[in-house]
Amino acid sequence: MRRWMQSSLQRKLSVIIILSMIVPLLLLGVFAFTISTHITEDKARLSGMDTLTQMNNNLDFVIRDVENVSMFMISQQEIQRYMSSSREDSIARSEIIGLLTNLAASKKYIADITIYAPRFDTSLSTSALYHSELSSQVEISEVKHKQWTGVYEVENASGRQPVITFIRPLRSTHDYRPLGWLSISLNEKVLAQSWSVLPRIGDGQGQVWLINEQGHILSTADKSQLAVPLESSYPGLLAEIVPSASGTAEDGSLSYGKGEAKQTVMYQHNRAANWTLVMMIPSDQYTAQNRFILQLTLIVVLLSMLVSAALIWLVVSRVVQPLRHLTRLLYHSDPAYPLPAFAIESHDEIGRLSRSYHRFGNHIAQLKQQLIRNEARKKEADLRALEAQIHPHFMYNTLSSIHWIALMSGEKKIGAMVQGLSDFLRLSLNQGKDYCSVEQELNHIRNYMQVQEIRFPDKVRMSWAVDQSLYGHTMLKLLLQPLVENALIHGIQKKDTPGTITIHLEQESGWIRFMVLDDGIGIEPERLKQLRTMISQSIDSAAQERQPMEHSYSDTGYGLRNVNERLLLHYGAKSCLHIESRPQAGTQISFAIPLEEGYRENLDCG
Repeated sequence: MRRWMQSSLQRKLSVIIILSMIVPLLLLGVFAFTISTHITEDKARLSGMDTLTQMNNNLDFVIRDVENVSMFMISQQEIQRYMSSSREDSIARSEIIGLLTNLAASKKYIADITIYAPRFDTSLSTSALYHSELSSQVEISEVKHKQWTGVYEVENASGRQPVITFIRPLRSTHDYRPLGWLSISLNEKVLAQSWSVLPRIGDGQGQVWLINEQGHILSTADKSQLAVPLESSYPGLLAEIVPSASGTAEDGSLSYGKGEAKQTVMYQHNRAANWTLVMMIPSDQYTAQNRFILQLTLIVVLLSMLVSAALIWLVVSRVVQPLRHLTRLLYHSDPAYPLPAFAIESHDEIGRLSRSYHRFGNHIAQLKQQLIRNEARKKEADLRALEAQIHPHFMYNTLSSIHWIALMSGEKKIGAMVQGLSDFLRLSLNQGKDYCSVEQELNHIRNYMQVQEIRFPDKVRMSWAVDQSLYGHTMLKLLLQPLVENALIHGIQKKDTPGTITIHLEQESGWIRFMVLDDGIGIEPERLKQLRTMISQSIDSAAQERQPMEHSYSDTGYGLRNVNERLLLHYGAKSCLHIESRPQAGTQISFAIPLEEGYRENLDCG
């Protein structure tokens, strides 16, 4: 297989491109499947929450309506008079029962309305109950505030039916003394219809429960679960959905169970009665939809892979065919003779390759001659390198001897001048290295100015504004000295009065900015324009041969251009020189180098 691929560029490119295409397609398929399944589950969960919200709204309407009916009954004057009177009035009793019956008949979810009058040891009810389990839920005489009971059964003429009862004390509207109790019972079967008529949940597999604070089921479609604790069938679920004593839980959804028994649980709290509506949908209902999405995704990905592979093979074969022809020509060509013609008339990369092939053949002879010249220059460079090894030591030793002779003769200025010149040359040569520290570069300027201040006493003064935290950073050597020399010769010396040269060094947004300022005679606008044009000329030493510098440029502005070329070659266009000047006001020359130079290879500072 490996030999089969290496024997043909077309096969290699096709296999590599197809493999590089398969991975993104597979990732795209996985991403699309994951997103689709999440959207399906989120859509089902959102639909379930919308359904649950509608159920909760219906339940909230019933609860609030029951409370409003109870308030209406308590405020009726006939009921207040009957409950406050010292003896029972049969006529008033009949009228009140009629009022209760009419109210119960107008609300289909109300199974019974009863007023308990302990003064007469009797009760007023809309229906005759043969049996009631209310006493198992609450003791009427102990009810001090309004409350809801759990679900229990009653038996009347219509048979046995589950109800949920709202009970509140009936007090006098004049002095708030207790007169009795009022109870309104809800028909659980009618209440359950409030959500059974809504769209089927989870394709008919979902369940809905209404539970109270204690976690007992008050209403559900499966009547065998009424009054049963939810915790008995689903351990641990109640603690996550029912409001705790320390606060009220928020509505939401969660997952319950693992594996095939995993189910999605959604719940909402009805704060009017402190009940909770719970909806549970088996996660199995997502499986069929997810399986269909997976099959569709696989089909699309496989078809895309097949079509892409065929197109890639055709395109690669068309691109590789001219290269095969060129390969045959080069393989059978003789280096002693010109390269054979390779005629491809096109404007794409193959056409440009054909033209480059012909230029390559035409320049072979020139390259041979160039190789000979390069060998000669290499020998010359080796000779100059040897001279550079010898001359500095000779100069150091000579200057050191002159320095000691001057000191022995009492010529301290000559000694200081020679010492400064010696240090200046030592830092300039820097053992043949191209880079030095910022501190070394500044010391180089100090040595240079030490010599110049002796030459021109009381003519120039140096000022330093330097961030000393930058001393340890590395920079290309001999960048500042030409700028200081330019400021001294063309700015300060041509001035009638003494002048000042300022070296300013600061850190700015990841760069080290250098500025050389002088208060000399400045530069005329026309000359400033010429200098800016000269130093901004592009450098492309690789494309053409350099002549010796003394013949390439005039002395005027050579130092500035040389510094700018070195900055461009080593640090890029952002580091080039910037010149600002006004006649009789002074000149500012600045440049910047990167603060961190980790990208530069072969760092040779020392």
